[in-house]
Amino acid sequence: MTASALTRPGERERLPVKIGQIDWRFVALLCAIAGTGAVMLYSVGKGSWEPWAANHLIRFGVCLMMMLVLAMISLRWWFRAAYPVYFLALLLLVAVELFGDVRMGAQRWLAFGPISFQPSEIMKIGVVLALARWYHGASAQDARLSWKLIFPIMIIGAPFLLVAHQPDLGTAMLIGLTGAAIMFMAGLSWRLIAAVAIPVVVAVPFYVAFGMHGYQRDRVLTFLNPESDPSGAGYHIMQSKIALGSGGFLGKGLGLGSQSQLEFLPEKHTDFIFAALAEENGFLVSGLVLAAYLLVVVIALRIASLSHSHFGRLAAAGVTVTFALYVLINGAMVMGLAPVVGVPMPLLSYGGTVMLTVMIGFGLVLATRVHRYAELPKGHGLF
Repeated sequence: MTASALTRPGERERLPVKIGQIDWRFVALLCAIAGTGAVMLYSVGKGSWEPWAANHLIRFGVCLMMMLVLAMISLRWWFRAAYPVYFLALLLLVAVELFGDVRMGAQRWLAFGPISFQPSEIMKIGVVLALARWYHGASAQDARLSWKLIFPIMIIGAPFLLVAHQPDLGTAMLIGLTGAAIMFMAGLSWRLIAAVAIPVVVAVPFYVAFGMHGYQRDRVLTFLNPESDPSGAGYHIMQSKIALGSGGFLGKGLGLGSQSQLEFLPEKHTDFIFAALAEENGFLVSGLVLAAYLLVVVIALRIASLSHSHFGRLAAAGVTVTFALYVLINGAMVMGLAPVVGVPMPLLSYGGTVMLTVMIGFGLVLATRVHRYAELPKGHGLF
């Protein structure tokens, strides 16, 4: 039995004990990834800390402190906040439909004075919390196959449809896939999975043909054959592949990437930062960065497995799945293995809203570790 297991319940609430329960290896990995992102933003910014690298480091520093503070908060607080956070995020998504700012052809932002944010990012946390809360109070039979599964389906479906309508297909995919993963981890029956998966697969070609916006359809068709329009819709994927392949094993050198430095690579500081990393630092460094991402996922899933509450296990695992999907979708996108859907590489890409969401999620993961012995009530009540 570990020393932490022998610690008296009252002592576990003391701040020094809580700080000692944080997995500092996990924190160090996050710092290493964000630090690599700052170096790359300095490089693609033509050897300048402005306009991206300095802001990236400042944002990460603030988010890191916030993550550590959230790790100290009892899992009972996260449990009580689950449904309110979800419904607040849902109301904000409805507000986007009514009052949201339109940028680059999409209505995704809410503005309050100088502050502008995407409520869909809050919903990524809200869906995880709400599903973990519902399944915490569900029986094994209800989680496996029951009419009551209509509730988690509605929890996922409502924000999925609102976000897809903005349109933001990348974020809608993250919400849908994360929700499906949590339902699977909670014990969803294979029969129901098959019953849903088959019609979805059949419907995909019809959705591409008739349901997507024109630019979204172009992205899918370009993904299938980017060479058909190398200077138009296929430009992003073509330039990304060139950057990835030209880096070789050791790369061209920091600040010496032709695709990123000569402005051939689009969105080099956000969606395609990993392509710039591979070009300038090669397969070796980009492989180490992917290994760091893998370690983050493995450690987070290990933390989830140690929780004594079903809520803690599912919430931490759900946050981890969202993070892993970010990495997988962005990696596949820059390699030409998936359509360009505007999903950044977490902590590596420039962007405050995604970083904030990721670090709040990891605050929940660390809170699950620090408070893994917390006993939570059963039931589906709102409070």
